Amino acid sequence: MSDFGSKPGSGGVASGSQTNVSRRERLRRLALETIDLSKDPYFMRNHVGSYECRLCLTVHSNEGNYLAHTQGKKHQQNLARRAAREAADNPQAVDGKHTKKKILPRKNLVKIGRPGYRVTKQYCKETKHRSLLFQVDYPEIEEGIRPRHRFMSSYEQKVEPWDKKYQYLVCAAEPYETIAFKVPNMELESSTTTAGEEKKPFFHWEPDKKVYVMQVHFKPSG
Repeated sequence: MSDFGSKPGSGGVASGSQTNVSRRERLRRLALETIDLSKDPYFMRNHVGSYECRLCLTVHSNEGNYLAHTQGKKHQQNLARRAAREAADNPQAVDGKHTKKKILPRKNLVKIGRPGYRVTKQYCKETKHRSLLFQVDYPEIEEGIRPRHRFMSSYEQKVEPWDKKYQYLVCAAEPYETIAFKVPNMELESSTTTAGEEKKPFFHWEPDKKVYVMQVHFKPSG
């Protein structure tokens, strides 16, 4: 006589534990075929050859067992908790899983020409140090914008022939055109104040006068 609910010749109705084992085995095989573990941020192989889940802090004997674990209730709940936490930390979260940075539309500002500027050469007879003082006027600078600067080697620029004797101090601020000052390619002096602020070279924006002040000091040759 066959058991109630089973077909003749079968081994009887599978128990709940057997069903769970069979289900986990199917999920493990499916995961092995479809999931690339190299892209799993929580998958890690430890020094003894076992596999660990960084999210759940569990250890597994082989990749198949790890993949079966990722399909289980515990791992899925931990994924949901992490996604909820990240969404709370980042209001711009999308779908509770991935976050995207808000991309602001780029302004199509019309350039209004080059800014006015003054360059003063300075020399200290006592220390024999030379320096250059730049004062750039930005009377129509955009509200909330601060001028930016950087040093550029002769090999980076495309306007003049390369000359290793010179470098360029580039200054930019919207809506003005970017300008560059050609200065000697000498080693610059660098120093800081007791508060840790940079003293040399010196860069300062005066928002009231709309003037950007830059001063660079060159080390004496020889």
